[in-house]
Amino acid sequence: MSAKDVSDTIERGGTILYTARCAEFRTPEGQERGAKICRKHGIDGLVVIGGDGSFAGAQKLANLGINTIGVPGTIDLDIACTEYTIGFDTAVNTAMEAIDKVRDTSTSHERCSIIEVMGRNAGYLAMWCGIANGAEDVLIPEKYDYDEQKLINNIIASRKAGKKHHIIVNAEGIGHSEAMAKRIEAATGIETRATILGHMQRGGSPTCKDRVYASMMGALAVDLLVQGKTCRVVGYRHGEFIDFDINEALAMKKDVSPYMWEVCNSLSHNYKKQ
Repeated sequence: MSAKDVSDTIERGGTILYTARCAEFRTPEGQERGAKICRKHGIDGLVVIGGDGSFAGAQKLANLGINTIGVPGTIDLDIACTEYTIGFDTAVNTAMEAIDKVRDTSTSHERCSIIEVMGRNAGYLAMWCGIANGAEDVLIPEKYDYDEQKLINNIIASRKAGKKHHIIVNAEGIGHSEAMAKRIEAATGIETRATILGHMQRGGSPTCKDRVYASMMGALAVDLLVQGKTCRVVGYRHGEFIDFDINEALAMKKDVSPYMWEVCNSLSHNYKKQ
C-alpha cells in the first residue's frame, strides 16, 4: 500500500481492507496456508490489529516464519498488556451520548431503563459509562452476583426517595436485557424498557484520542519491523508506547480496578460503603 492508498482514511471507522474473522485460520492447515500466501506475495512483515484472538493468530504466523507485530485494537479494552486499546474511546463516547439521550426519555416517562453496551465478556465499557452517565446500577461480568432481587429493591428504594428515573447499564457479557426488563416491570410496577446499543458502538468517526494513539502504535509497529523484530505486541503503559513479547502478552491477566468499581457503585442513590 502506498501513501495515496491510505490518504483520507484516518477519519473513518471500520476496515478499508475488509478483513474479518476466518474460521479456517484456527486450524494448522489454515495457518500454514496463510503463511504460504504471505511468502507468495513477498510480504516480509505483517501488522496484526485486533484482540487476543488476532494476537494468537499473529503468534502462529510468527512461529511459521512470518515477521509479525500485534497492535491492540478492540473496543472491549480487555487486553492485559496495555492500558489502552484502539477503538475504546470512540465506542465509550458513542455509548455515553446514547445513554444521555435515553435518560431524557426515561425521566420524562418516569421509567426504568436498561441500556446494554458491548464488550464481550469484559465490563470496561459498561463501567466507564456507569461513571460517565451516573447510572444507578451497573452490571458487569466481573462483579455481578445475579441477585436480581437486590436490583429490584434498589429500584423501589430509589423511586420512594423521589428519583424520576433509574438507569441500569448492562454489559453484553450479562445480556438478556429484554427479559430482565420484563421481570423488573412485573416485580416493581414501574415501566421498564431495554435499549441494546449494539454495533452502533463499533462504527463512526474516531475520536482524537483514538486517531493519535492508533498513529503512535502503528508507527511503533513499523519501527519494530524495520529493526528486524517479530513476535511482538505494541502497548501503552505509564504514558509510554512500548512493546512486549507476544507470548508474554497473551499470558497476562486483567481485572477491573477495585477502586474504579467502588467509585462506579458510589454513584447509586442507595450506595452504602462496605
